[in-house]
Amino acid sequence: MAEAQEQQRGGYAENVSAAELAEVGIRFEVDGEIATITLDRPDKRNAQTFATWSALARIGESLPERVRVVVVKGEGPSFSAGIDLRMFTPEGVPGQGSFASAAKADDTSFDQLVDQAQQAFLWLRRPEIVSIAAVQGHAIGAGFQLALACDLRVVADDVKFCMKEPALGLVPDLTGTKPLVELVGPAKAIDICLTARVVHADEALRIGLAERVVARDDLAAAVAEKAAELLSTNRDAAVATKRLLQGARGRTLEEQCAAERAEQAARVRALFG
Repeated sequence: MAEAQEQQRGGYAENVSAAELAEVGIRFEVDGEIATITLDRPDKRNAQTFATWSALARIGESLPERVRVVVVKGEGPSFSAGIDLRMFTPEGVPGQGSFASAAKADDTSFDQLVDQAQQAFLWLRRPEIVSIAAVQGHAIGAGFQLALACDLRVVADDVKFCMKEPALGLVPDLTGTKPLVELVGPAKAIDICLTARVVHADEALRIGLAERVVARDDLAAAVAEKAAELLSTNRDAAVATKRLLQGARGRTLEEQCAAERAEQAARVRALFG
């Protein structure tokens, strides 16, 4: 039964969806415990659309249970230059509409539209996986937020992070504001967002946006090395530890101690009970 469920969970992402994903410019591959998502519209600098977000959300929903590490990367010179600019025109992206049409919707409908888009980013934080953004070139707006949705960011020395939305009269709404503040603090986050300036590799490393900076040609190897390191720990212990770390900011010290005791009791019973 478990094997059948695993095959069903893996079916969409690994087999059935390949052609559908290709239509929206995404590749998805699973190799053992590592899944790789590649934004594959290099001619558009991997610009994102409603279809991109829908596909990413569906990958998250059908992710095989065996996957422990998810790598998100972009094909070509850029990770992602943000939202496809056609989405700001009245015509929009064929078959997908535009923000101009979305603006005419009532508040409930618009809220649901954004909520659906956010699902493409939220699942990358699940405790049972560790997500790594392999970032080169431009990571602008939605691209920056996709990198922020991942647990770790390994970046090339040519990376250019930029939160462009305020310069366009918009706000970042693809789950990026909370991790940005948690990584760099409120003041630095305000500076980055409200100036819409570019953050280069050296600053990204210094302020905590990146865990490691490497030469462009070394990016794939560095990400593979990090994935191997993550897989070297006990899976259940890694999941429990990530839960503890994710909840730490919202707990008092006493509450965190209690959470540690509860998680450790579960681990000890699983190992020795």
